[in-house]
Amino acid sequence: MDKIINDPVFGFIKIPRGLLYDIVKHPLIQRLTRIKQLGLACVVYPGAQHTRFQHSLGAFHLMSEAVRSLSQKGIFIFDSEAEAVQAAILMHDIGHGPFSHVLEDTLISGISHEDISLLMMEQINKEMNGALNLAIAIFKDQYHKRFLHQLISSQLDMDRLDYLRRDSFFTGVTEGNIGSARIIKMLNVVDDQLVVEHKGIYSIENYLTTRRLMYWQVYLHKTTVAYEKMLVNILRRAKQLAREGKDIFAAPALRYYLYNDVDAKFFSEHQEALHNYELLDDNDIWSSVKVWAGSDDKILSLLAHNLLYRNIFRVEIREEPIPEEEIAEKQQELALRAGVGFDDASYLMSVNTIQKDMYNVNDDKISILYKDNTCKDISEASEILNVALLSKKIRKYYLCYHRFS
Repeated sequence: MDKIINDPVFGFIKIPRGLLYDIVKHPLIQRLTRIKQLGLACVVYPGAQHTRFQHSLGAFHLMSEAVRSLSQKGIFIFDSEAEAVQAAILMHDIGHGPFSHVLEDTLISGISHEDISLLMMEQINKEMNGALNLAIAIFKDQYHKRFLHQLISSQLDMDRLDYLRRDSFFTGVTEGNIGSARIIKMLNVVDDQLVVEHKGIYSIENYLTTRRLMYWQVYLHKTTVAYEKMLVNILRRAKQLAREGKDIFAAPALRYYLYNDVDAKFFSEHQEALHNYELLDDNDIWSSVKVWAGSDDKILSLLAHNLLYRNIFRVEIREEPIPEEEIAEKQQELALRAGVGFDDASYLMSVNTIQKDMYNVNDDKISILYKDNTCKDISEASEILNVALLSKKIRKYYLCYHRFS
């Protein structure tokens, strides 16, 4: 008997009993119920409270639809392959830490959430006596049917199709709503590569423009960026105080990362590093920040108080790189106004370059399949989207700093 979950975006999602249901129940997947999909974007979009667990279920549902659609077109997929690719998409985000990428290069360096996802998958596989061997091979793109990997990771993977639909739904940014069902129906396979039938070209054009809109309007919204930079600086400050030997309150798993310098080498040599990472979720960060608001360290308490009570960094967005002299002047001004040293004032600001491509023709192409069985890249096939516009790298320079008024 299948388990049925009622999803606000796709309706009823069926999870077959057996391997897939065992994965959904696993503590490492259930951990994702305590990690928000959009990190701190709720500061702009209060409805963005959905979790990575919900997203994983949605991506699983779309994968089931894609496998069914491709099979109906005569693309032969064994039941074992179907189950494996569904298992892989269920686990694709398992290695995410709290608040998306905030931990990367803040408390951990040199190891990505994708690397950690793989370590966690291998851990679950060991517990399940090798039942995930095929799923992991597909996830790592080491299986001979390459299109199965593309369903997990490519320009048109089920991950992206779900998060664009889901994030649009929960933020209320209706322009972000893509025709995921239509795109899936238009998928096909030629020479072991995913392609889109020509009838679906308008859906792909909409998908690409929608993705660009969602990045600048939601994921890279200037207020969200500023809020995240505040959290990064809070964690950096707490880690600096820990290095100086100060006793910093923190949930045990977070404390481990504050008091150890964890890079890829450390991570591989210390088994407890992965264990503590698996215990980390959004709650560890928030509970610690609440206590830090009362810290006797002026910088830590100021930043933590600001994060709790939404006194967000002011943001200036420039088209050109921000001169070093201007950054130094701003840091000096912050030091004087806050009554702290020049070096300490660096925690009250953040300078960032943010870049996003709409579509990279040199990366992983979207091929359009015509009735005569020829294929063209979407950049050549589309009458609306020209290559120059599609490939244009948009780069913005953000100067974020503490506001005193």
